[in-house]
Amino acid sequence: MVAEQSRLTPGRILIYALLALVALYYLAPLYVMLTTSFKSLEQIRTGTILDLPMQPSTEAWTRAWSGACTGVRCEGLAPYFWNSVSMTIPAVLISSLIGSINGYVLAHWRFRGSNVVFTALMVGCFIPFQVVILPMARLLGMFGLSNTTTGLIIVHIIYGVAFTTLFFRNYYVTVPEELVNAARIDGAGFFTIYRRVIFPLSLPIFMVCFIWQFTQIWNDFLFGVVFGGADAQPVTVALNNLVNTSTGVTEYNVNMAAAIIAALPTLGLYLVAGKYFVRGLTAGAVKG
Repeated sequence: MVAEQSRLTPGRILIYALLALVALYYLAPLYVMLTTSFKSLEQIRTGTILDLPMQPSTEAWTRAWSGACTGVRCEGLAPYFWNSVSMTIPAVLISSLIGSINGYVLAHWRFRGSNVVFTALMVGCFIPFQVVILPMARLLGMFGLSNTTTGLIIVHIIYGVAFTTLFFRNYYVTVPEELVNAARIDGAGFFTIYRRVIFPLSLPIFMVCFIWQFTQIWNDFLFGVVFGGADAQPVTVALNNLVNTSTGVTEYNVNMAAAIIAALPTLGLYLVAGKYFVRGLTAGAVKG
């Protein structure tokens, strides 16, 4: 039986071939970016886009990290990369924690009007970035947080709470109500039940929110360019400035290296925790 299932049939060979073609199609841009980042400008000008580097060099990576010009500043992506790190990590953690508590309330501590609140949060998930720019700018200006990393953190927390609440609520409705009721009978309160019953079951959905929020915040350009000052701009804004800054010759190898540097954190996160993302999403799809 096992031998028959593992035998290569024409249909299975066709499926594998199609999967291989699709994988090559999606990996081709990454291949071009990697090879170009290790080429010299001379080889880029005289060779083809698919050529392997004749004399591989990491000079473009060094320039992209610490020497390339992003407008009038020639410090590379390094300071902006760390701006993104200092903005993304607290925004991800805080928005996920708030979403977890909100989802717990909406799933197991329902109150009058809870369905209206949940509907409003779902509507908030579909509000475009552009709609909230003006009121956000107004509020940040009132509190003196314009053009600061703290202001960007607050913006991403507020915008992300609707998504994290939706994820956690749909996950927590799959937790048996009997567990929560038993804890209540034993005298456990709101936070005790959350800490001892709900939180230990939440690793898969926390990973979903971490990956979702990290990707959204790290890759965001609009909020970064609008609310980030000269010293608080994220790496996406710096990458745009680097690519559009020219000193006579377009350094495609530096541009490609910079793009890969900007994408490495999200790529690494998916490689490390991607299985939890799928597991967490499917866990909340049973009921609710």
